[in-house]
Amino acid sequence: MANVSVAAEWQLLYNRYYRKPEIYRMSWKHVELNRNKVACAPFGGPIAVIRDDSKIVQLGGESAQRKLRIFSSSGHLLGETIWKHPGGRLIGMAWTDDQTLVCLVQDGTVFRYTIHAELLESSISMGQECFERNVVDCVFWGNGLVCITETNQLFCISDFKNPNPVKLADPEIEDPPLCMAVIEPQYTMSGNVEVLLGIGDACVLAVEEDGVQQLGLEVLRGPIQKMAVSRDGQWLASFTHDGRLLVMTSNLNDILIEQECESALPPEQLAWCGMDTVLLYWDDMLLMMGPRGDPVRYFYDEPIILIPECDGVRILSNSSMEFLQRVPDSTESIFKIGSTSPAALLYDALDHFDRQSAKADENLRLIRPSLPEAVEACIDAAGHEFDVLRQRTLLRAASYGQAFCSNFQRDHIQEMCKTLRVLNAVRHPDVGMPLSIQQYKLLTPSVLIGRLINAYKHFLALRVSEYLGMNQEMVIMHWACSKITASLAISDATLLEILLDKLKLCKGISYAAVAAHADKNGRRKLAAMLVEHEPRSSKQVPLLLSIGEEDTALMKAIESGDTDLVYLVLFHIWQKRQPLEFFGMIQARALARDLFIIYARCYKHEFLKDFFLSTGQLQEVAFLLWKESWELGKNPMASRGSPLHGPRIKIIEKAQNLFLETKEYTFEAKAAEEHAKLLRMQHELEVSTKQAIFVDSSISDTIRTCIVLGNHRAAMKVKTEFKVSEKRWYWLKVFALATIRDWDALEKFSKEKRPPIGYRPFVEACVEADEKGEALKYIPKLTDPRERAESYARIGMAKEAADAASQAKDGELLGRLKLTFSQNAAASSIFDTLRDRLSFQGVS
Repeated sequence: MANVSVAAEWQLLYNRYYRKPEIYRMSWKHVELNRNKVACAPFGGPIAVIRDDSKIVQLGGESAQRKLRIFSSSGHLLGETIWKHPGGRLIGMAWTDDQTLVCLVQDGTVFRYTIHAELLESSISMGQECFERNVVDCVFWGNGLVCITETNQLFCISDFKNPNPVKLADPEIEDPPLCMAVIEPQYTMSGNVEVLLGIGDACVLAVEEDGVQQLGLEVLRGPIQKMAVSRDGQWLASFTHDGRLLVMTSNLNDILIEQECESALPPEQLAWCGMDTVLLYWDDMLLMMGPRGDPVRYFYDEPIILIPECDGVRILSNSSMEFLQRVPDSTESIFKIGSTSPAALLYDALDHFDRQSAKADENLRLIRPSLPEAVEACIDAAGHEFDVLRQRTLLRAASYGQAFCSNFQRDHIQEMCKTLRVLNAVRHPDVGMPLSIQQYKLLTPSVLIGRLINAYKHFLALRVSEYLGMNQEMVIMHWACSKITASLAISDATLLEILLDKLKLCKGISYAAVAAHADKNGRRKLAAMLVEHEPRSSKQVPLLLSIGEEDTALMKAIESGDTDLVYLVLFHIWQKRQPLEFFGMIQARALARDLFIIYARCYKHEFLKDFFLSTGQLQEVAFLLWKESWELGKNPMASRGSPLHGPRIKIIEKAQNLFLETKEYTFEAKAAEEHAKLLRMQHELEVSTKQAIFVDSSISDTIRTCIVLGNHRAAMKVKTEFKVSEKRWYWLKVFALATIRDWDALEKFSKEKRPPIGYRPFVEACVEADEKGEALKYIPKLTDPRERAESYARIGMAKEAADAASQAKDGELLGRLKLTFSQNAAASSIFDTLRDRLSFQGVS
């Protein structure tokens, strides 16, 4: 009998059954659909209602002010607001994929609302032409909108997340189109939206951004008055001028269905029921037409609105919400009158088992080979049911059959139970989301959770996410932010306790994000308390800065050891605070201070000097000044007696004075003094010689250059001024004179007095200049026979070298000298003879 009562509610269209169960009795009061503009979101979404200002209606007890009201699918009020937009008549409104209500008014302005009727800050304009010419009609889809102006120009926004209006090609029509439909970008060849316009001729215009095309010239016998594109963009259902329903391919090349309707008057609404049938609605009748067979009629004594879904159509009236869909195959196999399918027999076997009838075993024996399929059918049918008792009975039948299956996957029933628990929870009238199982799978659980929290159903969202093993962070975060917004009267300390109690449920949750929301809502103290609980410094520190807690931010950044974070805080404070205050903050914090100094040494010398002065580190200022003097010296202008040397010398003298103020830096003070003195002398030399070769050279190089230039007086002055030793002076002068090959001056210099460095440097200077004759003047004066021997060897005088080496009585030296003359046999024999003589005398 149960099977009969279920199937009795079905309607047969050709060979397919359809059912139209009532999901809700609407809980709203005094809502008359025919007096309002209504926008219904798919997937069991909310319903927006506003009085239609294009109709003359009797207000009765209503206020003259129009209200935008938003209800759940069960009729519970979610939010309302006064409609205050002055841009002209409301042309159309619809819900986007993320459940934002978009409303287009006459001047081309688009306003957006949340499901709680809260106006989102930024409005969107369709452009200047829409503003000047007025919008007269529009079509919405997913996240897009197409509108048409009084001059029949089309404008499009493809995605409200990136709202850039685009003008489509000019359709070049004088009269407004009879109807308009859209093929979404994802289903067109070009990837752009395609607008179909039904015009007075026997054709349809397909308008895109870059062109217009005429469709249906060969198949249409007159104008089309109503159109609806299928969900997958493949088919176009249309109502013709002479009262026919045509279902064609979307390019209008082929006709799939052509059926006469009972009226030539165009229907108020035309909609697809899944992908199976087409619905046409006139003011009292709903006609359902399929490919074959007589249409099914449903009569209504109140206005209805059709809400297409992926697997059917929801039907909204003043008093109820129904769901018209094709009866699923599994449900039909069980409940069809006279069905003897395995699933029907299994369902019947459970009934016999409950009544303790032996016929239960008889049914099981009949279907034993097909028992797994029967169990699957019962599970599937349970998923498609809205009636909880019927779900339970079907799942019990599946469980009963499963007990006799050895190879059945036992988790199927548990999975379906889990899914149905979620669906039954969201279908409850207090929640009002009448999702079918197919819609739920298409929507996905994560999107459902998002919709629940947007509807402020946080507790249910938390339970569902917990039940499905999903991350609960998104739910708790949204709840916390909503709680802060709604709890203006609660003290910060009390609210913090409430928030922490829930936030701790989710590990790794961003306390910083909640704190940022608190700060945005003007609760800075609460934000500071919340951010203390954020374990990640990378999240914590930037937020502390944004709420003005610079001291704490610096402390947290230093504790983290992350130098990037420390620099972030330093730069932030640097810009906001006075220098002395900034210096005071970093002085006691070693890491911050050191990082600041490293950065400032490279880029901010003046600021760093101020810091060192404020902390009494005069020597550090002096070092910076000294470095600046060297940087100034690299300036290409600082040459040829440039006046830039004056400032350089003053900088060094300033550094010297600062070094003198600290006892530990007497060496640096003396060095700075001498550096300044040397620079001054070098500067004077460059001016007098007009050669930029002195500045920044050493004392030795300066003396050598003076001698080379013949300025012996200047060289002597440098020697005297810097107390250059005699030995060093001799070395420098010897090689300088050799460089300019002034051999007479060199000889004269060697005779002034006995050289303190001996005569070897004289020999070396001559040898290096390849002047062997000049070297011979000084070699005999060498007192050490070894040095004489080596010097003679260097100028190729083997016999003299041998004689000197024999005087030294050094066999090892003779061996080395022999190698020097290895190419000369005669010279080698001299060294061999001498070595033999030394060996005979017992000297080695």
